[in-house]
Amino acid sequence: MLAGGRARRLGGADKPAAPVGGRPLIAWVAGAAAGAARLVVVGPPRPGLPGVVVVREDPPGAGPVPALRAGLAEVRAPWAALLAADLPFLRPPHLAALLAEAHRADAPGAVLVDDGGREQWLAGCWRTAPLRAALDVYEGGSLRGLLAPLEPVRVALECRDRPPWYDCDTPEALDHAERVAGSGGEPA
Repeated sequence: MLAGGRARRLGGADKPAAPVGGRPLIAWVAGAAAGAARLVVVGPPRPGLPGVVVVREDPPGAGPVPALRAGLAEVRAPWAALLAADLPFLRPPHLAALLAEAHRADAPGAVLVDDGGREQWLAGCWRTAPLRAALDVYEGGSLRGLLAPLEPVRVALECRDRPPWYDCDTPEALDHAERVAGSGGEPA
């Protein structure tokens, strides 16, 4: 889980700690990945996430590709979920659907697509071997540039008003997530 960005659009606030539905964003994402053998968080240490492995990219705040390198170095499983720490509506069934679609297609990974058909590179599941191989030769800084050539399965999920790919990058997005969460209790 990538949780070490600069949150420029949120004025530098600690975005993963921002609450939605009474819980920090990062806690929602950790809950979605609760079935994982190991949860690796790339970013500063955070309270309330027992048993996680915390690492930092070098230098801190260097971007998603260096963060992925740092996090993937701690992964021991044949599959890894690559997730942003600001996805308040992501749940275990969404990750299960990504894994199932990647397995079904015998693909190197699967990535969620939003309602506009755009890949959400920080909401996907990947086979670790091809992901490591791609990182070994990639010199760019774009997740799209790294991941798109792997040709993952694109997964669109029915979601109504709580899309699993919805991220909270701006104060308006955070306010919207809180309103949606408040309209039905837990942002399930």
